Amino acid sequence: MRKQKDKLYRTLLWGSAFLTVAILVMIVGYIFFKGYRLISFDFIFGDYSPAGGGGIWPMIITTIYTIVISLLIATPIGICAAVYMQEYAKQGRLVNLIRFATESLTGIPSIIYGLFGAVFFVTTLKLGMSIIAASLTLTIIVLPVIIRTTEESLKTVPHSYREGSLALGTTKLQTLYKVILPSAMPGILSGIILSIGRIVGESAAIFLTAGTVAAMPSSIFSSARTLTVHSFLVTQESGDIELASAVGIVLIVIILVLNLSATFISKKLNKADF
Repeated sequence: MRKQKDKLYRTLLWGSAFLTVAILVMIVGYIFFKGYRLISFDFIFGDYSPAGGGGIWPMIITTIYTIVISLLIATPIGICAAVYMQEYAKQGRLVNLIRFATESLTGIPSIIYGLFGAVFFVTTLKLGMSIIAASLTLTIIVLPVIIRTTEESLKTVPHSYREGSLALGTTKLQTLYKVILPSAMPGILSGIILSIGRIVGESAAIFLTAGTVAAMPSSIFSSARTLTVHSFLVTQESGDIELASAVGIVLIVIILVLNLSATFISKKLNKADF
């Protein structure tokens, strides 16, 4: 009976994995089939033309701006918050309340964040429709992801690592940045990778805070559109699925390159002698 259950569970597991991969392949395959004809040097590195044709280089630059600025703000704040709650804060109702609030923030629809960003960053702080307003909004969106993944990564570090380091005469701070954080770095980078995907995939929040200007931004205070917003607007205005799919291919490649880079860095850090 036990062997039959084990075989059944294993079959369900493999079936679920196969179904998930099959759906992913179908979606990505459809996007590539629809959009690969438009992929060219001029399409990627050319300026956008509302009259038709042109490229998506301004949208690529805007997307990279939002990724870099959002991560530069969210990563240190998220890691420091997770370290404080896990390593320094006295465990109790307050910390549990903060954890509950953090988990709740991950389930809020992005349009709500976009409305908040439009009211607070765009109007109240007078940043206007700009890349910096969108990036600050995206920072709030990805902050809970970085905090939770970092905290869970810190929990996986064996307590003996801490005890051994302290026994050698190091301070708690030295133990933190020489032993605990390096050991938890793969999990922390996983959270950052998830955050990159969330930033790249956002459209509603960026639409309400960065605007829809399809031109090369002169600074972070310029209004601009990202690749996801551009894909949405192209589909809505002209129904050009082929162009939207071509933009989707570029998005997939960007996410793939960033993920591979983060994985490479993670492996290097694991091999490094801390």
